Amino acid sequence: MPLNKLNIVAIGGGHGLGRVLSTLSFLENQLTGIVTTTDNGGSTGRLRKRTSSIAWGDLRNCLTQLVDNNSIGSQLFDFRFEGEDELGGHNLGNLILYGLGKIQSRPLDSIKLVRRILRVKTPVLPMSETPTDLMAFYPEGRCRVGELSVDKMPVMPEKLMLAPLVKTLEVAKKAILKADLIILGPGSFLTSVIPPLLIRDIVNAINESNGHCVFIDNIVEEDSPAGKLTLDEKLTWIKNNIGCLPIDSAICHSRKVTSNILPVINCDLANEKISHYHDSEKLIKALELCITNAQLQHFPDIVNK
Repeated sequence: MPLNKLNIVAIGGGHGLGRVLSTLSFLENQLTGIVTTTDNGGSTGRLRKRTSSIAWGDLRNCLTQLVDNNSIGSQLFDFRFEGEDELGGHNLGNLILYGLGKIQSRPLDSIKLVRRILRVKTPVLPMSETPTDLMAFYPEGRCRVGELSVDKMPVMPEKLMLAPLVKTLEVAKKAILKADLIILGPGSFLTSVIPPLLIRDIVNAINESNGHCVFIDNIVEEDSPAGKLTLDEKLTWIKNNIGCLPIDSAICHSRKVTSNILPVINCDLANEKISHYHDSEKLIKALELCITNAQLQHFPDIVNK
């Protein structure tokens, strides 16, 4: 089925979600991005240390992925200061969102204003408007706090949680409940894909939705303990951590990935110029195949017609 007939929600963080949103930008307001906001590194981390705020970096990246790369708006929001002074290393888009966050009554208002400036028709939402941090627990009980620390763990954490626990936005829940297709990933498993699933409202909405939920795995092995896991080990880890498995199928860049838990679509997804990027046309075809397969599973009699 063509994707332009669907309402789609993409959930995640970092460059992975930005790539998905860029690929599906032709859907405009039929597409919604729900962005992880637990980052505590780089420019975003420095801003979060100054005062309590959500992480703006991934939101800014997703917004600029939805506009022409050559536009003045994209160049403005992606501009990064150089040098050793206080501005050195800061991203201008992060500073603008941070400043708007001090002026506006809520983060969502700031994002809506930036969307108007950049002429972005696709809703881009934070996973929560409440600041929160990622906490990871070793099997013996020790813990690490913050995405940077979690990414550097030598072994897979036994459990992840958010501190404090937060809720998502009503508009995010409504988008998920309305969605025909819900996309998780690609991106860092522990710090991009998992944090939104630690919000009970989001998981409940996915489970209540009639939409098909697909997990898009990374093309190359990520540099973290999760990079060593098989697909089924990742799925089992999710189920053990959140108490359910809200995923219906997976898309993997390989013809060797199998699962005893759910259906897998194996195909070449790599971009010819940047091999670790998902190619837009290939990803669209894989998502269309995913929807077709999901329809056949729900209505098997179609096969005999």
